[in-house]
Amino acid sequence: MLRIVAGILPAYDGIARLMGAAPHESVALQITAASAGILLLAGFWTPIAGALLAVSDIALALSGTADPRSSILLATIGAAIAVLGPGAWSIDALLFGRKRLDI
Repeated sequence: MLRIVAGILPAYDGIARLMGAAPHESVALQITAASAGILLLAGFWTPIAGALLAVSDIALALSGTADPRSSILLATIGAAIAVLGPGAWSIDALLFGRKRLDI
């Protein structure tokens, strides 16, 4: 569920910005966030996509967007996903196997 929520919002925002809404932010940052969101939805390269989402949303928040709260929230979720990993239902788990840490 966390991966789905973190993937839908940046993907939707990036596509909406590219479809004609007046961009307030850098187009490159929106494309980076949208591609990270799509990778998170698929569960592919999850740690890399989470870190990419965190970095791009922090940059969007610092660039002076209208609502930095959503960017900060998505950056935090992206960082958490990068640390937690892909989960059982992802392409990463199918390709590389599920990783478990026994404490």
